[in-house]
Amino acid sequence: MITRAAKIVLVAIIALFYTLVVFNNLTDFGSNYQFVQHVLAMDTTMPGNHGMWRALPYPAVYYTFYWTIIAWEIVTTLLLWLGVATLVRARSKAPADFNAAKGISILALSLSMVMWLLAFHTIGGEWFLMWQSHTWNGQEDSFRNFVEVALILMFLTRPETEAQP
Repeated sequence: MITRAAKIVLVAIIALFYTLVVFNNLTDFGSNYQFVQHVLAMDTTMPGNHGMWRALPYPAVYYTFYWTIIAWEIVTTLLLWLGVATLVRARSKAPADFNAAKGISILALSLSMVMWLLAFHTIGGEWFLMWQSHTWNGQEDSFRNFVEVALILMFLTRPETEAQP
């Protein structure tokens, strides 16, 4: 039971994290919008880099990217909380039932990892050369978030057995 409780608590902490991320993105829209704007405009990358042709100087694109990220975060948040509720309902059931109850949480954690890896690390970091910016470089944060979620996903997907405490 302790292992199951730990899995539930860790998924719930990520759900809380995402709840706060969505809250901050909606209540302080401008601050985080600036991040997206500067990354896509590439206006703080190294001077004279040969990748500037990739820059997108279009506010409509910034809003589209930002709202897509927020929507992704909202879906992930809702799925995480649904996953927590599903795990809580299955906490006292047989190992096979608890294993089956992990699906929604696995999906939500995977969506989280894809967002950090695709949106921030791959598109922002490499395509828009975010790594060149000293001011608007979110790669360290995105890597940390990716690893945290990956570790919890690996722990969650460990199969349940009768012998676990």
